[in-house]
Amino acid sequence: MAKVKVKICGITNWPDARRAVAEGADLLGFNFYAGSPRCVDPATAKRIVRRLPEGISAVGVFVNEDEQKMLEIARTVGLDTLQLHGDETPAIVARLRRSFRVIKAIRVRKSSATGQMQRYKAASALLLDGFAVRQRGGTGKTFDWKIARQAKRHGRIFLAGGLTPENVAEAIRAARPYAVDVCSGVEARPGKKDPSRLKHLMRAAKSAPKRARKTKGAV
Repeated sequence: MAKVKVKICGITNWPDARRAVAEGADLLGFNFYAGSPRCVDPATAKRIVRRLPEGISAVGVFVNEDEQKMLEIARTVGLDTLQLHGDETPAIVARLRRSFRVIKAIRVRKSSATGQMQRYKAASALLLDGFAVRQRGGTGKTFDWKIARQAKRHGRIFLAGGLTPENVAEAIRAARPYAVDVCSGVEARPGKKDPSRLKHLMRAAKSAPKRARKTKGAV
């Protein structure tokens, strides 16, 4: 069975990017939302992305950004995926999808979030995140992982929200996602990763089976 992919988000500097890749990350996230403490300018992100090994996906995080500006940043930086955390409509997602892979983030408070997921059929994947009134990601808040498991019928699922080295394996077994997205759970402070927590997170995520092993007598 394929192992879950791991996205480390909130990358702001090359040492953190290099370490994340060395530990086994599959995707790196760069936040271009000015309201985030992890915001990085396109020039800095470009310098990091151009040094990434082949096969590592560079993801740009945006919140209610102008479509043309997103496309301009993506092309300048060398992104291959756009991750949308705002109130972007299904039509916007569909238009952007013509040029790049698009991950649409859904903030989950309860199972009614399923209705939102159904609207974004054009998205390459959905990212389910914990809900916070004033934050559009990196909240450190978890939600019922069973919702993520049920959401797989809508396509590929990235599981986010409060994931840490201590709970990521349990989350993977419960949700069986395509990928996990981790930001604050491996930080020393916003925008700076903690090497030890990053290492332990990666080991736990990569060793966790998407399905729990059956024990004798289990059904």
